[in-house]
Amino acid sequence: MNRSDPLDNVRIVLSHPSHPGNIGAVARAMKTMGLESLYLVNPRIFPDKEAEVRAAGAWDILNHARVCEELDEALGGTVLAAAVTARIRDLSHEAFDARSGVHELCRYAGQGPVALVFGTEMSGLTTAEVSRCQIVVHIPANPGYSSLNLASAVQVMAYEVRMALSSPLLPLPPTGAAADFDEVERLLHHLERVAIASDFLDPGEPRRLMQRMRRLFARARLDKDEVNILRGMLNAVEKRMEANRKPSGQRRG
Repeated sequence: MNRSDPLDNVRIVLSHPSHPGNIGAVARAMKTMGLESLYLVNPRIFPDKEAEVRAAGAWDILNHARVCEELDEALGGTVLAAAVTARIRDLSHEAFDARSGVHELCRYAGQGPVALVFGTEMSGLTTAEVSRCQIVVHIPANPGYSSLNLASAVQVMAYEVRMALSSPLLPLPPTGAAADFDEVERLLHHLERVAIASDFLDPGEPRRLMQRMRRLFARARLDKDEVNILRGMLNAVEKRMEANRKPSGQRRG
């Protein structure tokens, strides 16, 4: 069940953090802005004393942090996720600067959980991880020295979240009930299954069809009814293909 304060619906997701001290510093950055939900995807070391020291009193954030094996688990139930990255990607999702990206994210925070996703300290997010999100967000910085440490990046984004959710000018939320991460993932898997069964997609040479479909659905911001319509169409296609595979005598049945 969604919590009443949209601020409580904002998750900070750290994918494969290497240094426990950075996790503690992120917890401190979150607490100063009123964020509570910290998700850690396969952290190298956690829990750890250094994380507790760097948290500087934000121990409740660490104690309630959820450790996940995969990013999909950390994004489960979210209605919108933003990949925070400075790198330009091929076939990337819709990109925003920090302020406009947070405004887009916060439009959905009243409907359900949303997430800001940060990559490992050395290399950031992988292309596969970015593809699991719906939008890309970058923090405008000095092009000659644009590197921010993890806690600083979280602090900037957490500040923007707090300001956006306290602004009377926040854009209107979507009218339909937004589909969550799991519903869209099931749709994508269903679409891939039908594409393979119909010989539209060669699993041995998939090229980038499903990556393009992820980008399409991310841009569309599907609601629950739209997902159900598309799943219904795919079910009908599967039934027709199954009927066509049966010998004609069996179809008369």
